[in-house]
Amino acid sequence: MTDVRKAVEADLPRVAAIYDALHTAEESGRAVIGWIRGVYPTAQTAREALDAGDLYVMEDGNEIVASAKINREQVPEYTGAAWLYPDAPPERIMVLHTLTVDPSCAGKGYGSAFVRFYERFAQENGCPYLRMDTNERNLAARRLYARLGYREAGVVGCTFNGIPGVRLVCLEKTL
Repeated sequence: MTDVRKAVEADLPRVAAIYDALHTAEESGRAVIGWIRGVYPTAQTAREALDAGDLYVMEDGNEIVASAKINREQVPEYTGAAWLYPDAPPERIMVLHTLTVDPSCAGKGYGSAFVRFYERFAQENGCPYLRMDTNERNLAARRLYARLGYREAGVVGCTFNGIPGVRLVCLEKTL
């Protein structure tokens, strides 16, 4: 049984460990995400999200298997996307950032379940416009989001979260 909840201080080491495991998977060629160890995401990334009250974790039993940041903050790069609703009021747009699933748990549906939580959370908070992003190279995430009904609104070349040369895929869905 999985449950998503707001993260607490005690969750930070586990969230950072998931980031570390994802960096290791990418460095070994088992994953293509587009992140760089020591640059993004880091333990500080999780700390800042927790301090802002935006960090959420998914538990299966007593084990944290996934995390993400959820808020109404659109990154500046989003201005380069061809959104279907470019004039949607910012307070009605919910954004999913840095969705991570422990690579040892891949393929168990945690990513899909977390996105479904995000959609319910957005709806409960009066936000029918959903936005998120991923690296163009992250084909697994792009396939997941397409399966879940997200539309690619454009690809923006940028330095993103300190990583140069990113081609950021902006995604959207309307509830």
